Amino acid sequence: MSPNQPAAAPADVFDVAVVGAGVVGSAVARELSGYRLRVALVDARHDVGDVTSKANTAILHTGFDAKPGSLEARLVHDGYLLLTDYAESVGIPVERTGALLVAWNAEQHESLPGLRDKAEANGYHETFLIDADAVYEREPHLGPGALGGLVVPGESIICPWTTTLAYATEAKARGVELLLGRTVTGADVGADATTLQTSAGPIRARWVVNAAGLGSDHLDRAFGHDRFTITPRRGELFVFDKLTRPLVSEVLLPVPSAKGKGVLISPTIYGNVMLGPTAEDLTDRTDTSTSAEGFAQLLDKGRTILPELLAQEVTATYAGLRAATEHSDYVVDVDPAQRYLCLGGIRSTGLTSSMALAQHAADLLGGAGLDLVPVPDAELPEPPRMPYIGESGVRPFADPERIASDPAYGEIVCFCERVTRGEIRDALASAIPPTDRGGLARRTRATNGRCQGFYCGAHVDDLLNGGKGHA
Repeated sequence: MSPNQPAAAPADVFDVAVVGAGVVGSAVARELSGYRLRVALVDARHDVGDVTSKANTAILHTGFDAKPGSLEARLVHDGYLLLTDYAESVGIPVERTGALLVAWNAEQHESLPGLRDKAEANGYHETFLIDADAVYEREPHLGPGALGGLVVPGESIICPWTTTLAYATEAKARGVELLLGRTVTGADVGADATTLQTSAGPIRARWVVNAAGLGSDHLDRAFGHDRFTITPRRGELFVFDKLTRPLVSEVLLPVPSAKGKGVLISPTIYGNVMLGPTAEDLTDRTDTSTSAEGFAQLLDKGRTILPELLAQEVTATYAGLRAATEHSDYVVDVDPAQRYLCLGGIRSTGLTSSMALAQHAADLLGGAGLDLVPVPDAELPEPPRMPYIGESGVRPFADPERIASDPAYGEIVCFCERVTRGEIRDALASAIPPTDRGGLARRTRATNGRCQGFYCGAHVDDLLNGGKGHA
């Protein structure tokens, strides 16, 4: 019996089923795994973090520009601190680059003091205004015409892939059951338990947490509610070659608009530079295609912000979907009678707020009647130490001691990203192994480089299929 499973729990009924194994659902499962509960983490995909969470812009936000007094503002502020500490403890790559909001016209310039005041209202006191000369001292490659800026020293870049995987890995080690490849199609609320109808058979749970992201409104309606509608907001991005990294030293943010934070230029944790995202409302919740219109918009914005960047090589393009709603805040509500908690409309800030949102979810569940009995720390397994896939630290190919202890860490398979056979072997033998090339890329960076798998793809696929990797 796992340390968090109550002895009296019926074998076929979970105490809590968390629907959605993205960064929010995985964080909630991890949080609940610290109590004596039998928890299931359910997702339609065959891997964790395989939809919205994998295409996040990967910014660890201070929450300086959130709406003061909103739930989102509070959870982003608290989540920033929690995730910063957690990342250090488990090895999630983070770089505190800072950010610079650049004003390109008089209206934007006049709004900067208001953004500074908003940061103060949100409990973030480190921002400061700078003039145009100081802007170009900080970022000499910026395009002409900047009028001034607001510096946000605490903004950071983070690995969203490792974050979700760390949460889910720790949750599984604590006894959470991962039920992947199960699309939830309906919910029947009974007197003592809810039956979730799924593509792989029913799942029964006393309580249900809706962290279904792009599908959260559909699941909410299955419980009889009609309080929000998800509008998938597509964000297209360019990822530029690592040789562009010296062009920018911090996250370059636009002055925010009603549709979001706008198009930014940011270094990535993997050593590249990213331009994006766009913000286009769609009806198709699966449309992660890129478009000529989106690319044209990005190139136009990039030409203003950092013109030298556009002369450089593009490594990859991709698009992600954000779970936008008609509301300006997260849609979080618990229904004690149905033993149901909805975590809806969690936008891109959900990466930063995830741990605080998970704690808030546990508090709501406890207040609504879920018996939360903590598992003593001595009974919990040690938190995982995640494989490091960032660029600023020491990776296996550059670690002589590690290579000496295991030559597989000196055998490079993906030359663009310097990924070794040892790392791929470890990923395939991990607690939550990848099921396809994309999942392996999120764990190791293999095939994510300049050639996009053209050189190493066959070798990587052979390892995925159980071979020795010598194609």
